[in-house]
Amino acid sequence: MKLDATDLRYVTSDEFRVLTAVEMGSKNHEVVPTSLIAQISGLRNGGVNKMIGELAKRNLVSKVQNAKYDGYRLTYGGLDYLAMRALSKRDSMYSVGNQIGVGKESDIYMVADAEGSEMVLKLHRLGRISFRAIKNKRDYLGKRKSASWMYMSRLAAQKEWAFMRVLHEHEFPVPKPIDQSRHCILMEFIDSYPLRQVSDVPSPGRLYSTLMDLIVRFARAGLIHGDFNEFNILIRRDTGEPVVIDFPQMVSTSHENAEWYFNRDVECIRRFFRRRFRYESALYPRFRKTLTETLDGDAFRLDVMVAASGFKQKDMKTLEEVRPKCCT
Repeated sequence: MKLDATDLRYVTSDEFRVLTAVEMGSKNHEVVPTSLIAQISGLRNGGVNKMIGELAKRNLVSKVQNAKYDGYRLTYGGLDYLAMRALSKRDSMYSVGNQIGVGKESDIYMVADAEGSEMVLKLHRLGRISFRAIKNKRDYLGKRKSASWMYMSRLAAQKEWAFMRVLHEHEFPVPKPIDQSRHCILMEFIDSYPLRQVSDVPSPGRLYSTLMDLIVRFARAGLIHGDFNEFNILIRRDTGEPVVIDFPQMVSTSHENAEWYFNRDVECIRRFFRRRFRYESALYPRFRKTLTETLDGDAFRLDVMVAASGFKQKDMKTLEEVRPKCCT
C-alpha cells in the first residue's frame, strides 16, 4: 500500500486514542470488538462509534463482520499513522515527501524535519511477499494473519534498527540511524544511487575489492549481511564509495548456516560483476579462512553487542524462519 499522510494533521487526539486501542486489542484479537475498543480507549461508546467511522473512512481501520460480533482490524495505513505520530511528537520528523523506492518487503519515502533537512523513512511491509516461504507444517501466523504481518514488520524494523545503530557506532559505511517507531525506521539521506543502476565505473577491480573487504570486515566483527547484492549497496555521488543498507536478514557468524550466508553474499557480488562489468577475479574471501584469521584477542563481536541491545534471540529466530532464502 502507498503511504498517504495527507489526513494525518486532521486526526484528533481522541481518534488517535481509538486507533491506539485497536492496535492494543489486535494483540489478542484478529477482529477487535467495538466494546473492547471503547474500554481500552476510555471513551464513551457512542463517541467511539463515530470516531471509528471516521478512521474507517480514512482506511486506518477496516470493519469486519464476524459471526459472533462486529469489530475492526487495524490496517497498515493505521499503523503508518501511529508510527508517524510518534516520530512527529518526538520532533524527529515533520513532513512527508515522495516515495523513492519499493522493495520486496518495504516502502521508502523522503521526509524532512522541522528545519527542512531531508531524511529517509523506511516502512517495513512484511506480508506482501515474505510469507510465501512459510513451511506448511509450521503455522507461524495462526489465525491472526493481518496482526501477525504487522507484528513481524515491527520485529524486522527493530532488528534493522539494532544492527544499523551498532554498525554506525563502529564506523561501518551505513546510513546514520535517527529514530525508530513500530514498523518504521528514520535514517539519514545519502546522495547516492543503487549499484544496480551503475553501468560503468572507473575501476571495477577497485570497487570489487572494496565490497569483498566489507564482507570480510563484517565477518571479523561477527556478522554476515545475508543479502549483500547490487540492490542493497548504494554508491555515493561525490566519492564513489559504497554504502550498505537493509539489515533485517543479518546473522551472526556463529549461526548454524553462517557459511552458507557468507558464501551467498560473496557469490552475489561475483555474479553481478561478471554480468555487469565483465570482471572476474580469482581472489574472493572464504568463510573458514576469514574466521581463522580473526584473532580472538583482537576481535570485537558486534553480534554480541546487538544481542545485548535488547533485540531478543527468539525474535531473531522468528523472523529468520519466515523470511524467504533467496538471492536477489
